[in-house]
This record gives sequence, structure tokens and C-alpha cells, in this order.
Amino acid sequence: MEEKGNHGRREKGGWVTMPFIFANEISEKLAVVGFSTNMINYLTTQLHMPVTKAANTLTNFGGTASLTPLLGAFISDAFVGRFWTITVASIVYQIGMISLTLSAVLPQRRPPPCKGDQVCREADAGQEAILYLSLLLGALGSGGIRPCVVAFGADQFDETDPKQNTKTWTFFNWYYFVMGASILVAVTVLVYIQDNVGWGWGLGIPTIAMLISVITFIIGYPLYRNLDPVGSPFTRLVQVIVAAYKKRKLPIVGDPKLLYQNDELDALISLAGKLVHTKHMKFLDKAAIVTEEDNLKSGQAPNFWRLNTVHRVEELKSVIRMGPIWAAGILLITAYAQQSTFSLLQAQTMNRHITKSFQIPAGSMTVFSYVTMLITIAFYDRLFIPLARKFTGLDRGITFLHRMGIGFVISILATLVAGFVEVKRKNVALAHGLIDQPHPAIPISVFWLVPQYCLHGIAEAFMSIGHLEFFYDQAPESMRSTAMALFWLAISFGNYVSSLLVSVVHKFSAGPNGSNWLRNDNLSKGKLEYFYWLLTLLQVVNLIYYLYCAKIYTYKPVQVHGKESGTSEEDGVELANRV
Repeated sequence: MEEKGNHGRREKGGWVTMPFIFANEISEKLAVVGFSTNMINYLTTQLHMPVTKAANTLTNFGGTASLTPLLGAFISDAFVGRFWTITVASIVYQIGMISLTLSAVLPQRRPPPCKGDQVCREADAGQEAILYLSLLLGALGSGGIRPCVVAFGADQFDETDPKQNTKTWTFFNWYYFVMGASILVAVTVLVYIQDNVGWGWGLGIPTIAMLISVITFIIGYPLYRNLDPVGSPFTRLVQVIVAAYKKRKLPIVGDPKLLYQNDELDALISLAGKLVHTKHMKFLDKAAIVTEEDNLKSGQAPNFWRLNTVHRVEELKSVIRMGPIWAAGILLITAYAQQSTFSLLQAQTMNRHITKSFQIPAGSMTVFSYVTMLITIAFYDRLFIPLARKFTGLDRGITFLHRMGIGFVISILATLVAGFVEVKRKNVALAHGLIDQPHPAIPISVFWLVPQYCLHGIAEAFMSIGHLEFFYDQAPESMRSTAMALFWLAISFGNYVSSLLVSVVHKFSAGPNGSNWLRNDNLSKGKLEYFYWLLTLLQVVNLIYYLYCAKIYTYKPVQVHGKESGTSEEDGVELANRV
């Protein structure tokens, strides 16, 4: 990875670039969350989709939008760099938002309104196709923005400079804080506009904001600290696997000093320090064993499909070691996804009035999650870290593995509480003879849902930021866009698992006379609390799995380059846990 200027570096970046970078992130979140938070209402009331189809459309869109970052990260790391990936992706996103806004404004792009007791006509294939095309463009745009914005922001601080090192993990807290604040605006102001003014304005405002952010981001180009792409990281990983397989019959080398190393070849992918040999996954070390067939010549690069450096082998090991921790985060997203589906449907049936003339839009209930998340982030950054630092001696207070573990525990409490609140809601409906009504106005305050929303917000402040820190810190430095894509990939899988779980539960909980845990026609006659408690049980099992993975996890060891001489120090090895 290379920068322009003196010794391959362009001395720019720092906090002065944050307004331009955060502006892009704010607009992307306004666009995504402003629609997805209230999307289930749009799909059921405007396009007249059945509840389960609408819920799965929502989670599938969220899953796809979190899967495309793999493509964006690959393009960024291998070909064009983060700045141009973000710029082009933002334009693609802009086109999708324009199409989506027109879909909401033009009557011919949605079915006619329901009339009286008549069965509502669902959107036809053409109307759904336009919707899905708009969502696809949005997902592709997100794929370029999401993995690159956070990595591009962190790139603005030189981690080899001790004075800027701590600013990197501070950036992650502020990044998530700004993102949460923009989401808060989306679930309050934009959702209110969508429900009370119209979907045209509700989608038009974030579309305009996105256009402004693209222009602002491009204007900031001269200030950015840009890192040039250094080739496909996926190709390097595959080369190590192929080389190890070709030499599978060779005996394992006992002395790691005999393995192939070439600092010149690895210079561009190890600016912050070279990865040193670890004793795990010794089979992969065979990719670095030098044989006569490799025909090494002085000053000539080897055939990487036969021979790789220790650094490149350790890149693959680092990615593999991250896998189990990555997988543990999937189920938390599955639990979190219910806020935008079943929790929202619960809110629709409850008393949402604050005054006689004003009631909280059901889609704005997630405001409690985001407010709690913002308060938790501020508390964590300003109070918890300085206090914890006195006991642990770590700059960040606690490790990201501990931070993630706390988030897992709180998420378990959130779904447990959600089940008991649903029991309370149904008991009130039963007491007032409303249990058989498909769209009742149950005389129970919507604020009963606040505890579960708040717990999810606290869990996200611990788990999601810890996850970001983990991926950025533990990934090979030349693969950090890819690492951020793994963060969004976990979100993608979490949404897909949610869709799968809803479908499976809906199918296998079906009984005679239309009984079901997750009923399409009447939420109160189902067993939604059982679904929440099933999620709780799955999360308990997941927590046990995570604790085991965290206990055996090995941080990547980095050989830090000497600052004064510009050489590598043999005794300058430290575990990478320093974001």
C-alpha cells in the first residue's frame, strides 16, 4: 500500500478531513435508514404486501446491502483505491434513490389505494420490479460506501505515529456516534414526514442530501491521505493456499527462520509492520518453504503460485483466525433485525399517543435504540475508557473482545425482555376483548417496548463498535476495506438468518385452524413471545461459543519497523491490539 509524496507518503489527513468523510456517511445513513426503518409500512400499506413477505423483503434487502461490500472492498483494495470507490458508489446510490423516490411519487408505480372492506390489490410484477431495481442500485451503492468510508476515515491517521495511534480507535467511536446521530434523524424527522406528509418528500429529502454529500466529499479530495491499491488481496490468499497444496508432501520446517522472507517484496503491504511467523496452521507454512524447483534468482520475484513469504502466509492465517469471532456476531444482528419488523408491528397495535393530537409513528420507535446507543458511546468514550484504563493499562480501556462479549450478554437480555412484553400486550388485548381483531387499538402504552429497544441500543454500542475495531485491527493492513466488508457481511448473514428463521418458524409452528407463532392476519393470536424466547436461547448458545473462541484467539503479531533507522527490529514484536 503506497501513498504519494516523500518516501511514498503524502502528509495529509487528520481530523480536518472528517467533516467531508462524515458528510458522506450521514447522507448514506439518512437514505438507507430513512426508508428501511419504515419500509415495512410502505410495503404493507402502499404496495399491499402480506406481512411475512414484507418482513422477508426488508431483511433480504438489508442482507443484500450488507453482502455487496465484499465486491466494493475487492475493487477498492485491488484496483482503484477507497476514494474513487466511494465516489462512484455514491453516484450509483444516487440513481437508486431517484428511482425509489419516483416510485413513491408516481401513482402508476404502485397499486391503487384500498377501498372500504375490499381486498387490497397487491403490487403487480412491473411495480415490484421497479422497487427491486431501485433497492438493488441502493445495495450496490452501499457496497462501495460501507466498507470504504470507515477504512478511509481510519486511514487519515498514521498508526505508525505514536501520537496518532490512539486517534484511530477514537475515530471508531466518533464514526459510530455520527452514524447513530444521522440514523436518529432518519427514524424521527424522516419517518414523521413519510407518515404525515408523504413518501415523496420522505424519500426526496435524503435523495437531495445524498447529492450534496457527493459534491462535498469530492471537494475534500486535496486534504485526504490516500493509500494506493496494492493488488487483489484475494489473489494473494489463494496463492498461499495453492502453494501450500503443491508442497503438501514436504515435511514441516522446524525452524521458522528457514522459511522464505523478502522485505522488499512485502514493503507495500506492510507499511505499519511485517507479520511474523506463528506456530498455528503449520500446513500453510509449506507455502514458504524454498525448494530447488522454485528457482530463486537474486533480485527476481518468485512465482507466488509456488512460493510465498512468511508475511503473506500470515495474512491468510490472520483471516482464518478472524473467522470464528466473525461468525459469532451474526446472531446478534438476527436479534437486532426484529426491531424493524415484529417490534414495529407490535407498536402499531399499541397506544402511541403522547398528547391527544400527536402520536409517535411506529417506525420511529427505534429512536429509543439510537438515543441509548449515542448516550452509551459518549459514556464509554468519555468516562468508561479513562476509568478502565487505570485498571487494565490499555489505551482503549478494555480489549475489543471484552467489549463484544458485554454486547452479547445485553442482547440476550433484550430478546428475553421482549418476550415478556409481548405477553403483557396480549393479556391487555384479551382483557379488553380485542384479541380477535386483526388491527386493534390496544389500550396499552407503546412505552412498554422501550426497555427492549434501549437494551438493543446498548448492545450495539458495545458489540458493533467492538466488531469494527476487531476487523480493522486484526486484518492484514492491505486488506482493511475487505475487513470492513466482513463487518457488513456479518450483518448480511444476520439478516438472512432472520429471514430463514422467520420462514422456518412460520412453517413448522403452523397448526389447525390457521394457528401459528407468527400469524399474517393477527399478531395477537400468534405466539410471538415464543419466537423471542427461541432467539434468546439461540443467543445463549452463541455466547458460550463466542467465549470459547475468544479464549483461544491469538492476536496477530507484528514486527514493528524501526523509526529512526528505517529497519526492522527483531525484538520489536508486539501483539496487534492497539487501535
